[in-house]
Order: sequence, then C-alpha cells, then structure tokens
Amino acid sequence: MPDVRFDKYYRYAELTRLLKAFAKEFPKLVQLASIGKSYEGRDIWVATLTNTATGDAKDKPAFWVDGNIHASEISPSSACVYLINKLVTEYGKKPDVTRVLDTRAFYICPRFNPDGAELALADKPKIVRSSVRPYPYDEEPIGGLVQEDMDSDGRMLMMRVPDPNGAWKISPDEPRLMVRRDPTETGGAYYRLLPEGRLEDYDGVTIKPQPKKERLDLNRNFPSEWRQEGEQAGAGPYPTSEPEVRAVVQFIASHPNITGGISFHTYSGVILRPFSTKNDEAMPAEDLWTYQKIGQKGTDLSGYPNISIYHDFRYHPKEIITGAFDDWLYEHIGAFGWTVEIWSPQRQAGITEYKFIDWYREHPFEHDLLMLKWSDEKLGGKGYIDWYAYEHPQLGKVELGGWNQLYAFRNPPVEFLEKEIAPFSDWAIWHLLISPKLELLEASATPLGKGAYRVELVVNNTGWLPTNVTKLAVKNKVVRGVVCEIELPRGATLETGKPREELGQLEGRAYKPAAPVGWSFNDQTDDRLKVEWVVRAPKGGIVKLIARHERAGTVRAQVKL
Repeated sequence: MPDVRFDKYYRYAELTRLLKAFAKEFPKLVQLASIGKSYEGRDIWVATLTNTATGDAKDKPAFWVDGNIHASEISPSSACVYLINKLVTEYGKKPDVTRVLDTRAFYICPRFNPDGAELALADKPKIVRSSVRPYPYDEEPIGGLVQEDMDSDGRMLMMRVPDPNGAWKISPDEPRLMVRRDPTETGGAYYRLLPEGRLEDYDGVTIKPQPKKERLDLNRNFPSEWRQEGEQAGAGPYPTSEPEVRAVVQFIASHPNITGGISFHTYSGVILRPFSTKNDEAMPAEDLWTYQKIGQKGTDLSGYPNISIYHDFRYHPKEIITGAFDDWLYEHIGAFGWTVEIWSPQRQAGITEYKFIDWYREHPFEHDLLMLKWSDEKLGGKGYIDWYAYEHPQLGKVELGGWNQLYAFRNPPVEFLEKEIAPFSDWAIWHLLISPKLELLEASATPLGKGAYRVELVVNNTGWLPTNVTKLAVKNKVVRGVVCEIELPRGATLETGKPREELGQLEGRAYKPAAPVGWSFNDQTDDRLKVEWVVRAPKGGIVKLIARHERAGTVRAQVKL
C-alpha cells in the first residue's frame, strides 16, 4: 500500500513516486500516464481510475479533477491525491465508491503546474503566480522591492517601517495589530507596511515592488473568451500558448466522455461556478438550475458556499476574468465546470458572514481581533507573529511581523489539511454518479417467417443528468445523440433499418418537478429509446447490437436468431 500522508505537502519527485505506487499497487483500478511536459520539462501526470474489468474508461461517463494550476496553491494537489486514495482503498467496501469505479471513470491531474509548485515548495521559496516561463519579457527585472525571507527564519512576513506619512498606526486596543490612520489624523507615530524583502537599486526615497519576471497566469490561458494582455493580465500571447494548458485542453477535448470537472485552488473556502464574464440570465435556465442543485450538494457536504463568479467573486466590480478553466469546460465542452477555493482563515476564526473579495478592502476591526485569537489559540501563535526588531540592509531599523501568510492563508496548515479536503472527494464521487448512463433494457429477435426476424434494441438513460449533460452543449452542437448500430452474421441481409443510426438525446431525472402536480405534469418516457430492424438471415446466426453515446457510455448486446 502506498505510504500516503496528509500531514505534509509533496514535492514533485515524491508526488511522482506516490502516483506510480498507486498504479503499481492497484493495476486494475489505476492507470498513470503523462499527458505532456511542463515548461521546464516535467511530466504532467494524469491518473485514470476505473475498474478495467467492467470496461475501458473511454466507454464510460467520466469526470475531470485537477489541482495546483497556481504555483503556491499546493493543497489542491493533496485534494486530488486524497480522492485517488479514497477510491482505491474503499473500492469493494463502500457501495458508492464501488459503483462509481465499476460504471464510470475519473481523470485526475494532481499537479497541473509542476514547475511553479517546485518554486513554492523549495527550501527558500519563491512565489510566482503560475508558470515559471518568463513573460512578457525574457529579461531580468531591475530595481524595486523583492519579496524574500530576509532573516532566514523560513517565513516571509511584513516589514513595519516608521514613516511620518505612513497610512498605518499601532492599534490602541490591541498593540500587536495595525490599523488604518484616520483620514484627518496627525501628530502620531505612523508606519509604512511592506512585504518582507530586499531593495534593489534603492534611491533612499521611493519603494515600488519589483515586477515578477514570471507573470503568466495559466488560468487565464484557456480559449474561452481569451483576451490579450492589455485587457487580461497574464493571459499569454495566444490561447493555449502554454504547454501545461495545451496538454490539458488537448486531453479533455479528446475525451468526450467527460461530463464535468473540478479545478482545486486556494483560498477563500468557496465553490465557484461560471460565468466569470456574464450575468446568470445569459445561461440556459436548466443549466443554471442544475448548477445550483449540484453546488448545493457541495455546500451540504463541505460547508462551503456555492456562488457565481460574476455575481459574487470579482476582484473589482468593473472587471471580469477571462480565459479560465471552468468557463472553458462549460462554454466550449458543454460540461459542468467548477473551481473550488480550498481554505478560509476567516471562517476558521469564526467569521461566517463576509464578502470573499471585499473583505480585504473593508471589514470591521472585530474581525482582526477574531483572526488574532484564532492564531493564538488554534495555530499556537504561528499565524500572526509579534513584531520584532530587524536591521534591514537598505532601510535600517525596521520591525518584522504580522501575518505569516504562506503558513496561515495560502494553504491549510498541515494539521488542518485532511479535514479540509476530505469532503470534496465525496462531492466528486456524487457528481460523477449523477452523470448520464446508458443501460440495456431489452435486446430480442422475433421470427417473422421465411428467414426474416424483427430485431429490437431498447436502452435507457439511468443517470440523473440528460445524455447531453447541459443545454449549452446542444446549443453549441458539441455533443452527438445516441448512436445505435447493428452487425449482421455472415449470409444475412438488412431488410429495413440502417446499419448505423444517430438518434436524439435521452433525458435523465434532473428536470423533474418538486411534486407530481400541475397542468403540464407528464412523466413521459423521454429517458428511453427503441430501435427496430428487420433482418433476413440463416437460423442460429448471432446479431451484434451497440448503443453508444459519447457522454453516457456504451452498451453491447448479442441476439441469437
């Protein structure tokens, strides 16, 4: 059994060994393959999980899961590994796990961005947004403040620099905390707060952050409504320009059995759904209702609110995000795409009513007191660090302290990790189990005399979702209907019917009303189809029948004449 732990974060070599160990230990359930190389040449691993004894993954409805598209967001890799571990250890023991692997398939990519994660997990970490490829210029930046662990204590804190024009002062109610200076206030001791780091080419007066050499954001490089740098920072020179994004887009586009997907990020403690760019009114009503129902299940399991990106999670009320994974999966593939932002320090501190983005712009001082109390009592004082003197090489006497954000904010501290990520495995399993699923109801041959037979095939969709999954998939013509085929034995002829026929979509149970009432109520059999052929053939021959749908799987039957 692989020695998997959820009280640590894995670097690339360790993660690779772990994934290979899963594939070796559970060869009938796990297949591991590289879908491409990162910018620095590391394999981007995808684990396919299904019971191969019941069929190939490509013939089953499937679900995509990834993590760590952003460099320092490493707990998403742990969420993916947790799902893999749960599936292989609970198969044959838990009914839902057994059923999901027998009838469906997962494609799990634990580390979308292996290069960026290596920087974040280094002994002396460097934090970039996403890819490590220099962009937009292949040259070293000059001058400015470089965030760095100046005193080599393994932390990157804040610097408190005395400044008569500073915007901050020590709180009179809690001297460890800094509060904003009142708009008309003068005559006090004021400070400028800066990230811990060194200054290059310091002129003794001006301080600006040094631009990152690596400014790409892989989650702005997907094709959906992609925009150039002037409108969307970090988007890259063209859609899928980056090898990591191109590999994932190619994989998903070539696997039409994918019915949905979750991309794990940090942090905010929230479940996000499209659109990023449009009002909910632009979404087909049935898709919106279904998104809300699926999201509510995620909320019930995790406690995370499920919200619209456009309505509730914009960094600025006048700006939108484009080129994101979840929008692309929904708008281009026609599958339900999600972003899960793991971990909320605010909620850990008991702050439940707050705006996810607006909180950083404006919140009551009582919240800061609650956060400090949480650090003292639950984090052993390792989250918020009391200010201490430091002789800075350029600024002279300053103080270091404040929030250790890499420890307390960016990812769950390892002692909280397993509890935080565990509920999302249950949600992912449930999400895949609601996918459409073709199943055989009947396959028969009835003699008509003179060597003729009427052959019938009846299948239905036993999944909760319709075979098309979303209404948008039908509108954009990215999903095919059910295809039925007949293969005749030697010496037989097809008298009526077609050797291959494309039929429509089959409904699931997703759009059923809350109760069997109303003038328009009609529980019709739109989840079922029947195909007939007349075959003339010698007695005793075997007719082979196939019904297949890209998203709902494949059923096969044989009928003896």
